[in-house]
Amino acid sequence: MSHWAGLFSTAAKVNLLVLVVSVVFSWSSLSDRVPEFALTKIEESDIKDDSGKEPITDDADPEDLEVFYPTHQWQTIRPGQAVPAGSHVRLNLQTGDREAKLPNSENGKSDTREERRRKRLGKVDVDSNSFTSQELKKALAKMKESEKAERKAHEEEVRKKFRPIEQLKEEFEKLNVKMETDYEIMVKLISKFNSSASTLDEKVAALYDLEYYVHQVDNAKDFLSMGGLQLVIDGLNSTEAVLKEHAAFVLGAALSSNPKVQIEAIEGGALQKLLVILATEQPLAVKKKALFALSSMLRHFPYAQQQFLKLGGLQVLRSLFRQKGMETLHVRVVTLLYDLIMEKMLLEDSQHGDQMEEKIQQYQQVKLVPAVVEQDWCVVVSNLLAVPEHDTREKVLKTVGVLMAFCKERYRGDQALSTTLSLLRSEYEELAAEEQREGDKDGYFKELLGSVNTIIQELR
Repeated sequence: MSHWAGLFSTAAKVNLLVLVVSVVFSWSSLSDRVPEFALTKIEESDIKDDSGKEPITDDADPEDLEVFYPTHQWQTIRPGQAVPAGSHVRLNLQTGDREAKLPNSENGKSDTREERRRKRLGKVDVDSNSFTSQELKKALAKMKESEKAERKAHEEEVRKKFRPIEQLKEEFEKLNVKMETDYEIMVKLISKFNSSASTLDEKVAALYDLEYYVHQVDNAKDFLSMGGLQLVIDGLNSTEAVLKEHAAFVLGAALSSNPKVQIEAIEGGALQKLLVILATEQPLAVKKKALFALSSMLRHFPYAQQQFLKLGGLQVLRSLFRQKGMETLHVRVVTLLYDLIMEKMLLEDSQHGDQMEEKIQQYQQVKLVPAVVEQDWCVVVSNLLAVPEHDTREKVLKTVGVLMAFCKERYRGDQALSTTLSLLRSEYEELAAEEQREGDKDGYFKELLGSVNTIIQELR
């Protein structure tokens, strides 16, 4: 009996436990499905406004700072900010900043109702034509990801094409490569040219490289300060023709439009040495470079022109017309005379100032034109009109036109010149007519024909 009582007691306990679990489970299910069983009940009227719509809350999101919220006043757009569609954007030319604002209404005044609505809603943009802040943030995120991907792809492409700067530096250090200034390079070139251990080819190569550097005015002044100019002037006395040629070439390059170097060169005896080269028997290449250096020294330097005349420079140049094989130098000499005469004439016709007056007084001491007429350069120049090259004729015609005021009587009695001018007029009339037929009304040959006709007219 006691055994059955124990079994009954145990079964009762199990049934009681199952009943409790069932009750708890049922209570939980009813709480989830029926609001009335919730511990706290929220009335629907508490979460809706009078119109039955749920209000929009304005929770400040830190990421909203990347979105630009325009007003009816111009505001600066910070880098990275997204501007809503429909906004007016401009570039402030005074500050360089981009600015934006809301567009004005058609009557030119702001919509006060819309303004109140915007103030009530805060940062939320409810315009159906605009993007929401969330949409803008998503678009910006995609753009940033796209930019990062493109930047990364570009960097990879650059790495494939080019080596890193660190690697280049290491390779240069291994090769012992060092970037040198022009000054340092010229010091080495002068040292090589002046060294007794250098071969003839090495000296010529040094002069060849120096010519490139001394074209620059500042380099030419440095060349002077380091003693290179005098070494080159002394090189004009070399027994090697090729050294004379390249020394004169370097000298001419350094003298071009450089008054300081011009003064030092003439004081260093360069003028006398150049005239000796032109007056004595020398290869054509040597005389070409010597005439180039002489021209660079005389241009825009009245003192050098005065010394040139005193040393018999015109006679030396005239002798070139009597030497065989020097025909290519003739037009260069005529061009030099034309430039020197025109240089003085243009200066006299220019406006005078204190500085100009002093320079005019210096040029007045240069009696170039009287010496040209006295040594019968009028005929020497006009005889070159018989050459076949049109470029040479052009330069000679210009020089004859300049000399006309001083050589008119001499030219009027020159029958050969009259015949040459008539032949030139006939030739250039045909060539000018052919140019016009081809559609070139103001061509090269018409200009030459005009020069010829002008000279013929003045000689009548």
